[in-house]
Amino acid sequence: MNSKQLPTLGDTSFESIKQTNEHGAEYWSARDLQLLLGYSQWRRFEQAIERAVSSCQQSGNRPDYHFAGAGKMIEVGKGGQRDVEDYHLSRFACYLIAQNGDPRKPEIALAQKYFAVQARRQELNDQAAADIERLELRKQTAEEFKALSGAAQDAGVQSKMFGVFHDAGYKGLYGGLGRDAIKRRKAVPEKDNLLDRMNATELAANQFRLTQTRDKLAREGVRNQSQAIQTHEQVGKEVRDAIKRIGGTPPEDIPPAEHIKEVEKRLKAATPKLELDDREAGGLLGDAGNKTRAD
Repeated sequence: MNSKQLPTLGDTSFESIKQTNEHGAEYWSARDLQLLLGYSQWRRFEQAIERAVSSCQQSGNRPDYHFAGAGKMIEVGKGGQRDVEDYHLSRFACYLIAQNGDPRKPEIALAQKYFAVQARRQELNDQAAADIERLELRKQTAEEFKALSGAAQDAGVQSKMFGVFHDAGYKGLYGGLGRDAIKRRKAVPEKDNLLDRMNATELAANQFRLTQTRDKLAREGVRNQSQAIQTHEQVGKEVRDAIKRIGGTPPEDIPPAEHIKEVEKRLKAATPKLELDDREAGGLLGDAGNKTRAD
């Protein structure tokens, strides 16, 4: 694994907060992971942990091998300390928490992509790995689309002009083509959502357009409908120029991908369980867990 691909918080990275227990097994403190994944409230993070425990069981693995209740002393005012609830988490548990986290958080989105594509779980063929990456990008792009719509409203775009606003971004990125024109060029059926027919590369370009437009609207304090629309188109143009500079394919020339629903069906049918190698299946018990399973 390349540590540069891991989520970071300042100088803190996922690997740097790893600890080792009495069984020689690696583990992570949930309290440490909470901050790294962008959660300010323990209550919200604990909800993600609860969903992860359920996913662990559904995947055919034992939750008690990967999630262990624990206490942690934290600093409070005037040099005091207080004991708070914590969990010791295996690497597999951390993966499941990321998958069950809030994808609107950039830290979660990065962790989801990292864990989903890296080889710390069942060995996947190239097709499955590509499917997972595309599906994660599609989910993240949907969240970014919603977030940008909210930012556009804050910037003064009226509801009736949302279509024009979003089309401006497409026109900037696709060389003057709006959503409907892109569909015609690519022979995408009218009933299909355009994002559902984009491959991973095209989705990534659009996700970047959406996030950069949202940040620019906020950074420049845009409060004018016309200026917001122009800003979206300009960001789209700049992303397009960047693609050109690195020799990438213009997005309008990327062939349509199969519908994302077909990808979901294929993944659901192909990977009903997440099978771990012996070392990781033992989770927090390390080699002791492997012996227990063998018995």
